[in-house]
Parts: sequence; structure tokens; C-alpha cells
Amino acid sequence: MNQLTRYAGRRALITGGGSGIGQATVLRVLAEGGRVVAADISEDGLKDTVAKAGDAADRLTTVVLDVADEASVRAGVAAAVEALGGLDVLVNAAGVLRSSHTHETSLDSFEQVVRINLTGTFLVIREAIPALLEGNGSAVVNFSSTSAMFAHPYMAAYAASKGGIQSMTHALAAEYAKQGIRFTAVQPGSISSGMTDGTGASRQSVGPGLPEDTDWSLFAKLAPALGQGFAGPETVAGVVAMLASEDGKFITGTEVRVDGGTHF
Repeated sequence: MNQLTRYAGRRALITGGGSGIGQATVLRVLAEGGRVVAADISEDGLKDTVAKAGDAADRLTTVVLDVADEASVRAGVAAAVEALGGLDVLVNAAGVLRSSHTHETSLDSFEQVVRINLTGTFLVIREAIPALLEGNGSAVVNFSSTSAMFAHPYMAAYAASKGGIQSMTHALAAEYAKQGIRFTAVQPGSISSGMTDGTGASRQSVGPGLPEDTDWSLFAKLAPALGQGFAGPETVAGVVAMLASEDGKFITGTEVRVDGGTHF
């Protein structure tokens, strides 16, 4: 059982909190004593998170939020800040994974991935910054991916969106360093979650849907060196919790790869 209390008295908004790594991060921050608003487009997913929170549910509030919709983000972030009485931590875990042959990818599909992953992350950050500027030890953790730096076939739109998040994280870290907000990113890889296995409850956590004629030899370099197969989402949640805590107070403008040595 986790005995850390790094989040006692801290207030966190976590998007994508209805499944996968986002949900695991909600539960980790609650376990460390934090107060959390879990946001997700899926109401059912949020209900599942509340059920899993157990006795910590009294420190958990949920907000239905579509990161791809500007009005929804404005209303959702405002509701989160009001519920928490401020904001110290923002985790942008909401995202979508789509896979296809690039020459068969529609513009609508490409733009949807970018809209949810990259633009959605920007919108939530923009709306949260005023509260974070008034927060205590404010930190933002964004979700990039190993696909931002390494070749993941059939995932050009996803890779582009995650590469954009990584670059944006660096820019934001420089812009707000003197104002006391830290920005970091995690690069999950070889992690089992609603996004990678198709069990997510919403369109912001949908399985990769690889083409039927996928050339699996292209994935030969994507096997983790550690352990047996993919790791669970709690593996990433622990890293996120560290980055946004006092333990990460001297870390900003960088990314941490969590992939079991898939990309040495």
C-alpha cells in the first residue's frame, strides 16, 4: 500500500481520468492525499473511476469534458477550479490513438487526432494557467509518446500530435519558469491501457485499430527490454505523480520516457 503523502493539501485536475493512464493517475494522486477533479468525455468512465477510488472518493470530483471542444474546456476547467478552490497540478492525459496507412488516411481523421491530442492539450493548459499562476508549487504534466521521437508505423497523425505536445511543453516551460509553473512531459511506450488495447470507454481513449494487412515486422523494435510484455498504466502514473510533486521541483522543460527500455 502506498504510504506517500506528497499530495496532501494539493489540488489536481487530470484529464482522461475515466480510463487507462489518466484513471491510474487519478487513483495515485488520491492515494497520496490529494484532492482531484477527474475530467473525461465519458460519464461511464468517470463513474468507474469513482467506484475504484473507494474511501478516497470524498476527495474526488468528476467533470464531463471534451478536450476537443473549446466551450467544453472553458466550462470544465472553470468548474474544476471552483470545486477545488484553486489549482496546483494539471495532468493532460486525455488523448486518442488512430492507426492507418497514411495514403488512406482522410483529412478529417488526421485533423481529429491533432484536434484532440495537441489542440486539446493547448486548450486545457490555456484555461488552467490563470489558476496555476495562483497555485502552490504549480506543475503541468503533458502526455507525449515514444512515437514523438521514434518510428511507429501507421501512426503518422498520432506521432505528429505527440511531437507537437513535446515541443509545446518546452516552449511553455521557458515562458512560465519565472512565474513558477513547471512543465514536463511523459513519453509512455509499451504500456497497456484503454488507448492501446481498445478497451477505453470514450473516443478519447480508443484502440489503435491497425490495418488488416499490417506488416508486423515493422514492430520488431518496439518490444520492451524489461519484464514480460507491456506494463500496466500504474507504471506511468507513478512517474507523473513524482514529476508534479515536490520531488520534481527542479525538473522542467523536459520529458521522461517510460517504456521498459523499448527505445535504448
